[in-house]
This record gives sequence, structure tokens and C-alpha cells, in this order.
Amino acid sequence: MVDATSYPVIEGRTLLERHRELHGLESAFSDLRDAADGASRDRPGGLLAFTGSAGLGKTTLLAEARARAVAGGCTVLSGQGGENEKGMAFRVVRRLLQPVLAAMDERERRELLGGWYDIVAAALGIEAQDAAHVPDPTGVRDGLDWVMTRLAVRRAPLVLLLDDMHWADEESLNWLASFAPRADDLPLLIVVAYRPDELPPAAAGFRSLADRHGKRPYSLAPLTADGVARIVRRELGEEAEDAFCGECWAMTGGSPFETVELAIRLGERRVRGTKRDVPVLRELAAAVKGSGLVERLQRLGTPTVRFAWAAAVLGTSISQELAAAIAAVGSEQAAEATEKLRAARILADGQGPDGDLEFVHPLIATAVHRAIPPGLRVGLHNAAAEAIRTAGLGATAAARHLLEVPCEGNAEAVECLREAAREYLRAGAPEAARRVLTRALREPPAPEERAALLYELACSTFLIEPTSTVAYLRQALTEPVIPDELRASLVYRLTQALAHTDRVAEAASVAEREARLAPHPRTRLRMLADHFQWSACRADEPDSSARSRRLARLAGRLTGRGLEERYILGLRSWDALQRGEPRETVLRYAEEALRGGLSWTDENRGFEVPVSVALTFMYCDQPRRAEELFTQGIAECEAKGWRGSHLALGQTLFGYIRLRRGCLAEAEELVREGLRIAGRVDEGVPAQWFAVGILLQILLARGRTAEARRLADAHRYGEVVPNAVIYPDPRTVYAELLLAEGRHGEAAHLLHAVGEWLESRSWRNPAWCPWLLDLASALAPTAPERAAGLARDAVERARDFGAPSVVGQALRIQAEVAVGAAALEPYAQAVAHLERSPASYELARALVGQGAALFRNGQRHEAADRLYRGLEAAVHCGAEGLAARAREELSAAGLRPLPLRYAQTDTLTAQERRAAEMTARSHSVAVVAKELRLTEQGVRQLLSSAYRKIGTDATGLAGALENFPRPRLSGAPE
Repeated sequence: MVDATSYPVIEGRTLLERHRELHGLESAFSDLRDAADGASRDRPGGLLAFTGSAGLGKTTLLAEARARAVAGGCTVLSGQGGENEKGMAFRVVRRLLQPVLAAMDERERRELLGGWYDIVAAALGIEAQDAAHVPDPTGVRDGLDWVMTRLAVRRAPLVLLLDDMHWADEESLNWLASFAPRADDLPLLIVVAYRPDELPPAAAGFRSLADRHGKRPYSLAPLTADGVARIVRRELGEEAEDAFCGECWAMTGGSPFETVELAIRLGERRVRGTKRDVPVLRELAAAVKGSGLVERLQRLGTPTVRFAWAAAVLGTSISQELAAAIAAVGSEQAAEATEKLRAARILADGQGPDGDLEFVHPLIATAVHRAIPPGLRVGLHNAAAEAIRTAGLGATAAARHLLEVPCEGNAEAVECLREAAREYLRAGAPEAARRVLTRALREPPAPEERAALLYELACSTFLIEPTSTVAYLRQALTEPVIPDELRASLVYRLTQALAHTDRVAEAASVAEREARLAPHPRTRLRMLADHFQWSACRADEPDSSARSRRLARLAGRLTGRGLEERYILGLRSWDALQRGEPRETVLRYAEEALRGGLSWTDENRGFEVPVSVALTFMYCDQPRRAEELFTQGIAECEAKGWRGSHLALGQTLFGYIRLRRGCLAEAEELVREGLRIAGRVDEGVPAQWFAVGILLQILLARGRTAEARRLADAHRYGEVVPNAVIYPDPRTVYAELLLAEGRHGEAAHLLHAVGEWLESRSWRNPAWCPWLLDLASALAPTAPERAAGLARDAVERARDFGAPSVVGQALRIQAEVAVGAAALEPYAQAVAHLERSPASYELARALVGQGAALFRNGQRHEAADRLYRGLEAAVHCGAEGLAARAREELSAAGLRPLPLRYAQTDTLTAQERRAAEMTARSHSVAVVAKELRLTEQGVRQLLSSAYRKIGTDATGLAGALENFPRPRLSGAPE
């Protein structure tokens, strides 16, 4: 198919002095044909760029590309920037895709867009089923990528022609910059044309497109004197004199557009091209552009001039009916004006089904628009806004013209601008929303609407400039008339913006102050929840214990009957976790918070509390439950088009859960994806802090210390300490890197500081932050008695919390810092606890350590069993460094590593399932052993395998088994 956008060219004219560019086109189409046939491209392709100043023939080259594409059976889609339409978000994207979508019925459109329909609908100018969708810009770009990729595959080979991209809207430019690299892997060719000196500052990504594809843009040069002479003689005949042709070259500067236009007019005047014709030449050359063009237009009559001005105000895809309404001329006068402007080569017919008009060349459109007297231009834009609204063409189309009109306190204008902002936000274009809302604020709105408008303006800037969000919200809160519900939303958004600009203490104090002032109990409870949340996020909170006591008293009186209460209960669960209270307490509050649901995408709540509640299950040795909650939450974000910082943090923390389970390769993949997404949003977002710290722990667990160091240095990790609480704690993670590098003294110094900070907050849970364990390891070489004391303290704290994984981890550290045979008993206890947990990597570490200790104490047979089991567990976890250590210990013991006894699988065997079910029904190990005819040690190993595969310890076993797949019986059908 070929779309509706045309490029006015002179039929039958060959392109002069463009051999290099035409060869580039031929090469690109050859690559495209190979890609469509399934062959790999010999060189980077998929993108071709033509650049140069106005009139050098970029549009004509795109017309040539179109002709070749059509001749080759390609699907062609076209888009074009407009000088007066740069502020209309996704304008170019719409021009690309709307002809395709318009040719489909609703069912076909939904089938094409699939699950992305509501996310990209507003950006594409179609109606979404869920108008409440407000996706983030990253989500919209991802959706557009998916749609264009699908089109490229379905309608291969596909050619995108994009002209005047220096006038393209910022959103379309950003999308193209992110999507274009995919063209290398698709049967797709993108051809762009632009004036490089007129690209906006925000187009840096687009500007570097061609260079990133291994191809420099084709920079067009003016025609030579010989080239101009050939064009002139083609119109006037070969008898045109050299001097005359030389004068034509001097008058046009070698511009192909001006040369062709001048030659046509010379031919119409039957000029012969002699020296005597030079005065006529100069007269006609002046009429081709600038003031001469305007004078030529004026001679066509007042109605025609007004019609041309209205067309220039409309920009591209000019409706004759709409232009007539703006120019205040009748339909007959409009038809007559159109014919005159066609004859004068000012307007030309478009090729779309709507019969729209367009200017023959952007230079003409620019000249006509600039010729409109300023006062009249304002009036025409105002008339255009009214005509567009009357025609039902949408608020964004009308708002573009209102931006050119002086402020008059017009309520209708304010509402139109606000509606346009809502459309832009639904399209994932917050910058465009900010522009129109800023203009609406200057109109100005009615006093009773001002606070709401400021809130909308603040929401539009939250993702792009949160410092401005703070200013708008503070201004809104000073307004005399603010409904209670709006005030609560203003305060929540203010605290969120303050926290995101690293002003967490201020966020907490704002929420606390508003809680005291709130007139209604539910609003007060909501403000208290925000206060507790941001206070807990403060790295410098002055009295954490007092806050914890207040939170505990309040939570103890709540039942979870409303969302406000459930947020308080969720915060209480997280606080109890950090303080190291018994995990039964932590889980009880977490379950109460979840009863009734906690949405990850409530725009007036945030997702911090739902995420924290989900993670409590990970720390409490029920990571499978945490994974289920994260899977639901991430799916909720993706469905709403939130694919920026929310998705980055969700993916990262999902990887953290997999790390705690010991699935290191999968954890690394998830966290790297989270870090990649965070990098697409903005450097320094909190998601990056989480991702880098967790990735460092994964790399250290996998024995890749040098790679971990490079990662830390690349992100200045360890040099900068954020003002907000991050987990895993950045200083503790950096100390673990120092320990892996053998820099024990530096690690100990850093961990002492971490300990003082956490102790001042009464955050004593080694499951949440293992600083005490790491400090014991750091001090062991130089202060073994001190290290042993710290390890005993950590074991006691771990037992107080009660999760088997952290008790086992603490006992392992106690064994590692012990001397000689004193290590054997804590190692044995560590293995016993870790066998009752889902923490497979920690179990592998304990088994390898125990095996090495047993061998050094003369117990060779027992050592071999532990080392073989530890090696197998390490290999299954992806812990290459630990596996290498196990092999070294086996070699030192004179033992040869054996082949792995068990394949890595998450499926329970029939015996494992039976043992797990009986244990879930509270049967003792002895009873299970008797039923299964096994030893008690055999049952423990069955259960240990089941806990690791299912992702829970005994306390969560019954619930986890309900949804865990049963083993398939041998011989059963697939």
C-alpha cells in the first residue's frame, strides 16, 4: 500500500548532480530487498538521511525514494514536520500511521495494536477504551515500537519517508531515535530529511541517528553552474546563452527548488535566454521567494490572499472547508482561490482520501505565514481554534492555535487547553501538556479553578522536572479555595515530588503538618501514612524509635477496613521487619495489609508500600509469595503503560528475590534489564541505586569480583551516599566488594559507620542488612575474638527474627570466624537451618564451608559428602566462584569431583511432593519418614529440595502447595 501523503514534484524531471545520493538509495533498497527475502544485511542499514539547507532537493529525493519503493512493491508510510506544528505531540507519528489505521475497521485496529491499544491510542489519535490510562513516555514509545515492528513484519518490505524533521515534534523525534536501531533487524527502511542547522536542542538523539547506524548523512550541495544551465536549457532550449545561465546560477545560489521554479516561469514568459532577458530574469527570480513571492500572491486578489493566509496558519494537510471558515470566504470564493493558488504553484493537491491541500514547498509556506500582518495573524489563529473546535477535530489541534493568541481570561480557552493537556498526558507527552497548561494559567482561569489547574500542571511536570512540580504544588496550597479531596492529592503529590528530588525530610514534615490540619479522619490517616512512609525513607531520621512506637500503637487499633488503614498496616509490617521483630509479627501485618488489595498503579498513593509489603515475604523465607505479588504488580504497571522507573524498580527487585533464592543467572538477567530501563528514563533515578547494588551482590556471589569493581566505578558506587534509604544498603554492599578484594580494614571502617547508623534507628535485623555479619568477617583476620563476639550477637538477632535462612547465614559466619574444631558445631547448625529454607546459595556456601572444616579436622568421609553436595548446589545456583572453591577443596582432600547427581529442575518429584504435603499438615519428620520408608535424614533432604524448588520454608508451605504444579506421572499424556 502507499499512504496518502504526497510530495509535490515536477513530473518527468531527472535529478541532477545527485549521483552519490541516488547510489545510496539504490544500495539501501537492495539491502531492504535482501532483508525482506530473509537474507542478512552485509552492512548496517535500515536508515538513510539526507540533510541540507532549504531548497536543495531533500523532498525531491524522498519523492524518488517513494517512486522506487512503489515500483519495488514496498509498503510506504510518510510523515512530515510542520513549522507551525512542532508543539503538537506525536504529530509526525500520527501522519505516519493514521492512513493505515483509517483503512481498518475497529476489529482490525484492535487486532493490530493488541494489548498496547489503550497505551498508544491517544498518541495515534484514536479513542482508547479506557480513557483513564495515563501511560508514561517510555511505555508509549515501547508500544509504538511494537506497533511499527508488527507492521514491518506484516507488510514487508516497509519504507518510512520522513521529511522536514527539523520541524518534527519532540515526541516523534524521541520515538524515532529509540526505534530506528531496530530497523537493522527488520525488513524496513527509514529515509529521513532535515535541515541540520535548524534541528532543536532536544533532537540530540535524532541528530546522531545516522552516525550510530554507521552511515553519515548525505549532505546535499547546491547545484553547480553547469547543473543550473541544464535545467534552464531544458525549459528554454539549448540556445540559452552561457552568460544568461550563469546569471540564473548567481540569482538562485544553485538551489534546485529556486532554479526549477525560475526556469518554469521563464518558460511561461517565453524568455529566450539572451543577455537582453536578464532584467526579466531578475524580476522573476525575485518573485520565486520572499517578498517577491508575497507580491505575486497579493496580485491574486484579497479573497485569495486571505485564503492563502488561512492555509498557512493551518500548516500541513489543509482542509479547503476549514481554511474558508478561517478566512471568512464563501465556498465559491474558496474554490476560486484554490485554483488560483494551484496555478501560481503556491498550493498543490494532496493525494489523501480527504482531498486536502498542501503548499508546493515548505519555503513557500514559511514566506506566506511570515507575510501575514501580526495583528491579523493572531485573529486568524483565534478563528482557527474556534473553527477546529466547531468541526470536532480535537482539543490538541485547537490548543496549538490558542498558544498564538493573547490571554483574555476566556473560560472556554482555559477548558480547551486543559482538555488538550489531558489528551497529551494520555498520549505520554507530559512536556506538551505542560506547555498548554502554562498557557492556561496565564489566561487566567477562574479563581476557584486555579488550584486544580496548578495541580494538573504539577502532574505534567512530575516526570520531567520534579523541582517545578514542587513549586506549582506549593503555589496551589496557598489558594483560598481548595476542596478537601484535592488538598489531599496536592499534599501527596508534593511529598512524592520532594522525595524524588532527594528532599525526603521535607516530604515527611509536610505530611505530618497536613495530618494535624486534616479535617476528616480518613484524610488524617492518609497523611499519617505518608508521614510514616517518608520518615522511614529518611537516611537522617532523628528519632526512628519514636516513629516506630507511634506506628505500632496506631496499627494495633486498625482492622484494614479501608485503603488508608491497609497502608498503615503495610508500613507497620516493613518497620517490624527492619527492627527485627519476630517474623510472625511481620507476616501477620503483611497479610492484613493485603486483605482487600494494594494496587501498584494508584496515582494518588504510589507503589512504595505495596512493594515493601511484597518484599517482607522474601525476607521471611517465603520468596515465592513475593514473586507472585511482584508478577501481579509488574503486570499492572505494564498494562497501564508504566514502563519507566516503576518497571525498572519492579524488574530489579524481582531479581533481588531470585538472588535471595539462589537463582543467580536469572537474577542477573532481571537486574540488568532493570538497570537498562532505569538508564532509559534518567540517570540517577532511585531504581539505578537499587539495581547497581543488587547487581554487585550477584556478581560477587558468582565470583566475578573484577567485573563488580568495574560496575561500582562506572556508577561511582561507594563514593556518593543518597539521602534516602536504599536496600540493600549501599555502604554495606560496597564493604562486601572491599572484602572480596581483600581490603578488610577499609571494609571494617565503613561497616562501623553503617552499624552506628542502623543501631541509632534500632534497625537490628541481619536479614534486612547483614552489616554485623560482614563486620565480623572483616575483623576476623586481625581481631578474631571481637569477630566471634559480633557473630554471636548476629546469631542472637537472627534467632529473634526467626527466618531459617538468616539464622543459617549468621551461623555460617560464626563458623567462619571460629578457630579449628570450634567451627564444626555452628557449621552443622547452619546447614540444618538452611536446609529448612529456600535459600539455595546460602546452603551451598554453608555446605562447602562445612566440608572444608570437616576435612581439616580429619573427618574425610563426611567432608566429601558436604563438598559434593555444596558443589552441586553451587553449580545449580550459577555460583561459579563457589563451585571453583568446592573443586579446590575436593582436590586438596584427594577427591575427584563427580558428575552432577541431579538435574536442575523446579519440578517436585512425587516423593518430594508427598513429604511436603505431610509436613504442611504438621506431621513430624519421624512420621513422614515412616510413611515414606526413609530415614529421617533422607526426609530432611527431600524437604530441603522441596523448600528450594517451591520457594518457601515450612511456614508458607501449605499456601504455596495450593498453586504449585503437581509432578506428572510417568506415562501420563502431555
